[in-house]
Amino acid sequence: MRVIITGASGVLGTQVYNAFAQAGHEVVGLAHSRASGQLKQVDLTDQTKTKQVFEDPKFKADWVIHCAAERRPDVAEKDPDGARKLNVNVPESLAQLSKRHGFTLIYISTDYVFDGTSPPYTPSSVTKPIQLYGQTKRDGEVAVLGVDGAKAVVLRVPVLYGPAPKNSDSAVNILLDVVQDQSGKRYTMDHYATRYPTNIIDIASFLVRLSGLKKDPLPPIIHYSAAEPFTKYEMCLIFSQILSLPHKHIAPDAEAPTGAGATTRPRDCQLYTRETENLLPDGDLRCCGFEEWWRGYLGK
Repeated sequence: MRVIITGASGVLGTQVYNAFAQAGHEVVGLAHSRASGQLKQVDLTDQTKTKQVFEDPKFKADWVIHCAAERRPDVAEKDPDGARKLNVNVPESLAQLSKRHGFTLIYISTDYVFDGTSPPYTPSSVTKPIQLYGQTKRDGEVAVLGVDGAKAVVLRVPVLYGPAPKNSDSAVNILLDVVQDQSGKRYTMDHYATRYPTNIIDIASFLVRLSGLKKDPLPPIIHYSAAEPFTKYEMCLIFSQILSLPHKHIAPDAEAPTGAGATTRPRDCQLYTRETENLLPDGDLRCCGFEEWWRGYLGK
């Protein structure tokens, strides 16, 4: 099958592109600011140019996996118009193209569409985002699922980690830099919100398996998440242990974010995955262990 990956130069998009290529599929990668090599440069916010790409017979797709997004809550707060354009308007346009050309659109969403007060959340749970980033992703979900005749699927995932060009590309990976900073600088680290870090390689592999299921249509909303809970401070402790480095320069903060410039974070947005497990022939999400993966990746 032919698969188009948007955001193919990003942390998740790169792994999704590689996984489908390694599985023998014909893959086309779209990117904007970091397009290079075999990737095609496309500004998805330019509807005219995006439409031209998807109407080119050479790019006729069976699946389109939409990884491109404004994924940084703090950046979304500072540029709400830009976040809405990328997280709502673009996926809605892709859903319209799905209706017209018949491809399956997979819209990558987030656990932050929930308020974090009553986990775990099922695919049918009522969404109630508490910050702008979550609102734009929820509105993107509503947009793609609201296009009558589109073959759209929302895939919600939590905070991501895995191979990345630089640690700052991931809210988890960047914690390595904090632990390794032994310069004397002091850090206050979130010990309030429980997260479920999920490996991007696992998500990419799951998408390949999902594409091979003999189930049409797929459920409109699917959850994929690892099951291990951590606060960011607890992740720092694991990295400290793996790297054999002290962590006295990192202080836990168990209070909810407050004050000027503080972006609201939900307390616990655990995604319920039983329906996803039931989709798979072996019932196994195949999520790797957090510490085990990092020890292997870091050679420790």
